[in-house]
Amino acid sequence: METPNLKSVTNYNYGREKIFDKAQDFLPINGTDYVELYVGNAKQAAHYYKTAFGFQSLAYAGLETGVKDHVSYVLVQDKIRLVLTTPLTSENPIAEHIKKHGDGVKVIALWVDDARKSFEETTARGAEVYFEPVVEKDDQGEVVRAGIRTYGDTVHIFVERKNYNGIFLPGFEAWESEYNPGSTGLKYVDHMVGNVELGGMNKWAEYYANVMGFANLVTFDDKDISTEYTALMSKVMTNGNGRIKFPINEPAKGLKKSQVEEYIDFYEGPGCQHIAVATDDIVFTISEMRKRGVEFLYVPGKYYDTVEERVGEIAEDMATLKSLGIMVDRDEEGYLLQIFTKPVEDRPTLFFEIIQRKGARSFGKGNFQALFESIEAEQARRGTL
Repeated sequence: METPNLKSVTNYNYGREKIFDKAQDFLPINGTDYVELYVGNAKQAAHYYKTAFGFQSLAYAGLETGVKDHVSYVLVQDKIRLVLTTPLTSENPIAEHIKKHGDGVKVIALWVDDARKSFEETTARGAEVYFEPVVEKDDQGEVVRAGIRTYGDTVHIFVERKNYNGIFLPGFEAWESEYNPGSTGLKYVDHMVGNVELGGMNKWAEYYANVMGFANLVTFDDKDISTEYTALMSKVMTNGNGRIKFPINEPAKGLKKSQVEEYIDFYEGPGCQHIAVATDDIVFTISEMRKRGVEFLYVPGKYYDTVEERVGEIAEDMATLKSLGIMVDRDEEGYLLQIFTKPVEDRPTLFFEIIQRKGARSFGKGNFQALFESIEAEQARRGTL
């Protein structure tokens, strides 16, 4: 694989122009179509995400719809579609995935206008095939999908649905449920972070540049993301219109085991570390999620002693943010508010970030120190630091 020219676009304003002009952006992506998790018990996981995160029932596929080897529940909240899939037999490859990794992200599906072209463009540039283009039909029209592999056992599926009017995909039926707790205000997937092995960050940054035409939005080294004990490095890759952002993390040398190393140990390989979901009112969202039992990382109280000096004037009440554990950071274009859940399964692997952007396009660099200290405190409690 050739080493690309990883264009740095740290100060890029997505609203005014594209990173690449249309002639260069050979892989137009409209947004995240869905995120699919392989889980041990999809029925119970669906109840958790509905109750705790405010997702609503959307669609279902399983024995009742003619699927014999697995079940899938589709949940929705605004533009976010979450698919939870469980195998029905031990021989199913999904069962092997869960045995190795535990619950985790298998599919990051990308909404495109032309799935065949997306597949041809990426495989011609070196992407490994997950599955070739298939046309799936029912009485609501047709969907074209194709898949390629990325880090670890994670895959991207291109989804073309311009000729489809159904609830989700062919083979799914509407999931009618009397239990639908109210929304917590989550809007869309802001970014998804991949953890890879030591030495893997540049390889996968090059993959997204060469194979998918992404650019390097920003790079963080171990001086940016470190504490006394641990460190990591990260490159944030983005597509042409900025709707898809994939930070790629790798561990850096430190005195103790970093969060990336802990993740890889328990996930047993590279994978998606966290899903960042956006809200327009983070105070409401986190207040609701806390009431519903979601656990968040503890932010040291001393963090708030200097935050106003660092970020300047903001619209939110700082005492309220402190009481909820919400962090604040500012860049050249505005500020952001963010908070991170604890892992949402027993293995210390996948977690969620909740983020509200008030103009800022960055990733909270000013919060890295406090975030790392919080994660290290959790690692120490688990005995894995």
